[in-house]
Amino acid sequence: MNFKKTTIKQLHTDLVSGNITAKDLYDHSMSVIDERDTSVNSFIEVFTDQQLDHSEYTHILSGIPVGIKDNILFKGKKVSSASQMLENYTASYDSHIAKIFKAQKAMIMGRLNMDDMAMGTSTESSYFGPTLNPLDESRVPGGSSGGPAAAVAAGMVPYTLGSDTGGSIRQPAACCGVVGLKPTYGAVSRRGLIAMSSSLDVIGPITNSVEDAETVFNVINEYDPLDSTSVPLKKRAEYQNKNKNNKVIGVPRSFLEVDGLNSEVLENFNDSLELMKKEGYTIVDVDLPNLQHALAVYYTLQPAEVSSNLARYDGIRYALSEKGENLVDGYKKTKTKGFGREVQRRIMLGTYVLSSGYHDEYYYKARQLRSKITQEIRDIFETIDILATPTAPNVAFKFGAKKDPISLYLEDVFKVPYKLTGNPALSIPSGKNSENMPFSMHFTAPMFCEQKLFEAGKDFERVIL
Repeated sequence: MNFKKTTIKQLHTDLVSGNITAKDLYDHSMSVIDERDTSVNSFIEVFTDQQLDHSEYTHILSGIPVGIKDNILFKGKKVSSASQMLENYTASYDSHIAKIFKAQKAMIMGRLNMDDMAMGTSTESSYFGPTLNPLDESRVPGGSSGGPAAAVAAGMVPYTLGSDTGGSIRQPAACCGVVGLKPTYGAVSRRGLIAMSSSLDVIGPITNSVEDAETVFNVINEYDPLDSTSVPLKKRAEYQNKNKNNKVIGVPRSFLEVDGLNSEVLENFNDSLELMKKEGYTIVDVDLPNLQHALAVYYTLQPAEVSSNLARYDGIRYALSEKGENLVDGYKKTKTKGFGREVQRRIMLGTYVLSSGYHDEYYYKARQLRSKITQEIRDIFETIDILATPTAPNVAFKFGAKKDPISLYLEDVFKVPYKLTGNPALSIPSGKNSENMPFSMHFTAPMFCEQKLFEAGKDFERVIL
């Protein structure tokens, strides 16, 4: 048995036919976790209370192991967002995703490691220690969903769920050589996801293939009336009906001239485009002048929302609580102990851009630019079907190679524009470099047109393998 070489649909078929049982899958998953996770550290907690006596496998995910990022609530289970602040917090209700997975009778193997409060690009900031890249344990697995990506890449589970705010599904997928899908904002319910940046956070799958990403997405792609950001299916159809697949891929060439883009990454990207031409795709250069501002806009708006969302962790109502000489001193001690340096940095930055005298200069200007970038992307999809870039400017880097925060932020340069706009995006392995580390292609589609990503992604897999 090898999760990396078997699709979810094949596992389901084997379960239905009786060729394998849920216990077989559980035992295999546990054996790989026992073998690899001592060093990789992808799981914060492994759940051993499994229902293994499935007599029917009615649903596509029934009986199939999955790992869940440690910021998605499952009632009665601990959920910490890999932060000391929530180290002992137990979820008091089920997220919408948890309800879906329980209805599917999926086998939840445990909660997976991540950057502290989902803030990071390398999973180095986790309170529970860093996750290592299973392809080369001297390198980072990406972040913040490093645990989910590493678990799939190591073959511990067939798929995982992560969250993506600036690139936190796609970056680790690229670093670990697996597939990562960021759905359209509003396609997958956010209810029960520990909020970091509410206008950006999205839940999505990390898998071994585009087909598996499609399979999982089709399960979690539900309207949730209790989530105000969830978009009704009828409204989604309006977007989908407007777009037809003519196999036109747009490349924002000027955007690829950013400092720090590795020459091998660029060469692989251009070679990959040539392969898509042979599959009948038309490649055109497109002009998106405001894309160059996306990273600055993101790192203005995201910290502002972080500052607001994390204000609730005050040491009074729940989570970590440190006593102080007075109320303000208690706040300071609680937040200083509970949050890591990166979380503190973003809270302070967000508080600054929202403060009196500065919110007009920074926050509102960033919001205006976000609107311009969004309109620019919407307009370009009138003439093309897919936007393509590399997923990241570099392959997975060595631990300690990027010590200043700016160099880490720059790893998100090709991913954050489509978080600002809400468009769906897919990261797909596209070969390996001279050190056997994976490259990755990044496709973006019009709003709620994930099917375009799956069609192009499966075509790409066929020519790249």
